[in-house]
Parts: sequence; C-alpha cells; structure tokens
Amino acid sequence: VQLQAFGGGLVQAGGSLRLSCAASGIILGINTMGWYRQAPGKQREQVAVITSGGITTYADSAKGRFTISRDNIKNMVFLQMDSLKPEDTAVYYCKFNTNVRGGMAYWGKGTLVTVSS
Repeated sequence: VQLQAFGGGLVQAGGSLRLSCAASGIILGINTMGWYRQAPGKQREQVAVITSGGITTYADSAKGRFTISRDNIKNMVFLQMDSLKPEDTAVYYCKFNTNVRGGMAYWGKGTLVTVSS
C-alpha cells in the first residue's frame, strides 16, 4: 500500500492550495495523519497533524493559515493552505501512523508546492 499526495503546484504569494492524500489500498489501524514538508537544503519538518479523534496540531508557521482535516471513511487527509508565502515553498509529504506492527508508518511520495513572490 502506498500513499499519494496531490494538489501541489505554482501559486502566487497570498494564494491558496488544497493538498490531498490517499492510500492505494486498505490500511488498518490508522491513528494520526499528518503533513510534513521539506524545503531545499532544509530538514523535513512537521506542518500539521490530526488524530483519529480530530485533534489537530500545527507548526507555528502554519497556525492561522493552514487547516488539516481527514476523512476516516475514505482514509484521506487534506491540507487547506491559505495566505501562502514564498517560504512555504517545499515538497509536502503526507504520513499515516498506525497502531499495528509496532506502530508502522506510511509516507506519501510528496507533492511540490511553489509560492512565487
């Protein structure tokens, strides 16, 4: 089973994008879903995470601008990004954490978001 993130693209500063992530098959025991990003020359960082109960956590850089949500029936996670800034430019990855096999995690292949000034 693989995760695929999509919805990235080129947008001007101040614009919006909505990222989506879906699994290619059934994944059992999903608890948290999250979005991470990696800018050129930088380490991958957590952007937002949502628990199975809907509790959300955001990086300081994302608070007030990004909204994470999930569809527990379709096993999808979304990231609505508003008021985008050039420093949001990065490859965005989704991640599903599970409570099976000792906490197996699945990573998506990433989608590129480019914000022009």
